[in-house]
Formats: sequence, structure tokens, C-alpha cells
Amino acid sequence: MAKRILVAIDGSEEAIEALRFAVTEWPDADVTALHVINPADSTTGAEGGFPGAVDQWYDSAKGRGERILRKASEAVDRDIDTRLEVGRPTATVLTVAGGDAAVGDEDGAEGTGEPFDHVVLASRGRTGLSRILLGSVAEGVVRRAEVPVTVVR
Repeated sequence: MAKRILVAIDGSEEAIEALRFAVTEWPDADVTALHVINPADSTTGAEGGFPGAVDQWYDSAKGRGERILRKASEAVDRDIDTRLEVGRPTATVLTVAGGDAAVGDEDGAEGTGEPFDHVVLASRGRTGLSRILLGSVAEGVVRRAEVPVTVVR
């Protein structure tokens, strides 16, 4: 029986459904909703365009991530933990699932300890060119995870 469940949340309705599935399927487990801020989503470019552009983008992305996690928390009828990380989505989900410290957390205070027992995430079911161009976080996690993964469609 899974004790610690990690649910990847990207802001989509499919991700909310995956979270609802996880809390229903494992009612006694500790559930953590994870949102990953992807630096590749920044439109400021490598140089940032102007002083403070990266900080401004990060503040905006962090606020959006916090809203996404708040909405996810409100969508389920029980308490869950939330976690906001920065990085490439697939790699970050796998790192967090493995119990590693938060990205950039030098003293290792957050996220250290036992790995998660199970990962749950949504798939939008893209096919063809859109899947090739956009990649698939779900596929990457399924292929490389060291714990069971449930993909909700």
C-alpha cells in the first residue's frame, strides 16, 4: 500500500482529475501536489532582455504556480501538501519522487528523506507532431521512474 503519493500538477483540468483520483484511490496516504516552474517557458531569452527581467519572470511564474497549487488543493476534500520547484518538468518530477532535496536547496532542509512510493500524473493524450515537438512529461516519467507511476487520462 502506497504511503506517500506525488501528484504532478500543471494547471490543467486533467491534472486536477489526476489529483482527485489519487486522493480517492489512496485515502490514507500522504499526498503531495507538485508544480514545476519550467525556465524554458520564459520569453525573456538567455540574456533576459533588460535588467531584472529574469527576476520579474520568476516572480510571475512563482505566483502562477502558487495559484495552481492552491486551486488543486481546493479541488479535493482533504488536506494535501504542496510543493513548488524550478526545473525541467520530467527531471524535476523524478528528482522529487526520489526524495532528493529541493532544487537549489543547499542545506537540504526541504524534500530530503524517504522517496515517494508512487507518482500520479495526467496525460493529455497528444499524438503526432504536437507530441514530438512538445515532448511528453508523462512518458518520460513512466520510462525513468524507480517507483510505480499511474497515468490518468
